[in-house]
Amino acid sequence: MFTVRIIPCLDVKNGKVVKGVQFKNLKYAGDPVKLAKWYSQQGADEIVFLDITATVEKRKTILDVVKRTAENVFVPLTVGGGVKSIEDIRDLLNSGADKVAINTAAVRNPQLVKLAAKMFGSQCIVIAIDAKKVDKNKWEVYINAGTTPTGIDVVKWAKKVDQLGAGEILLTSIDADGTKQGYDIELTKTVVEAVSIPVIASGGAGKIEHLIEVVKKTGVSAVLAASIFHYKEFSIRKVKQKMLTCGILVRK
Repeated sequence: MFTVRIIPCLDVKNGKVVKGVQFKNLKYAGDPVKLAKWYSQQGADEIVFLDITATVEKRKTILDVVKRTAENVFVPLTVGGGVKSIEDIRDLLNSGADKVAINTAAVRNPQLVKLAAKMFGSQCIVIAIDAKKVDKNKWEVYINAGTTPTGIDVVKWAKKVDQLGAGEILLTSIDADGTKQGYDIELTKTVVEAVSIPVIASGGAGKIEHLIEVVKKTGVSAVLAASIFHYKEFSIRKVKQKMLTCGILVRK
């Protein structure tokens, strides 16, 4: 059995952590540096930092906030948002990120994935896939912070980025995001079974049982959550304790 990672997600807009429902109606949830430090101390296995409006606003990720966040955490930090080039990836890694998440730019230029994996190592490159259900057992890739449909099939795209050398997939269900009704099990299981690289489940966590369910039913390598941690509904420690009692291996 493998060890499942618990990952809090910081969706950042204008330097502040926000959270919405299905990528809309964003509300303030805290300071990214303070929250990241808190999660690092509380036993998070990794932290994901997403500058969610960078691509839409056609700008780069706010490097100063990334740098201050990285200086305050002692676990791997994945950063995404506004990444368009090899130079952007290098800047983020130089600012303290351990991994870089790419979404829109990867769809527009798949060779960026291959080149980035070759230059920095697959372990540094995470492909974020925002998925929306369009039919039974069929999901479409969305870009530009979940605002633009691409016509690309999620499973085919996941297989392609796996072949291009990506080290991991951050899979978010737009339909489930922020609803607190649980992860999209069908979507997650389908993608996990289609690829050879680790998949992080994202979108829909409302209680600890949801995290346990998605691990047991899909075999994901990690679970990502935001609201339940930001608003202190559950602590990371409590999640890990409950997982252990359910037979799921986690880092202590």
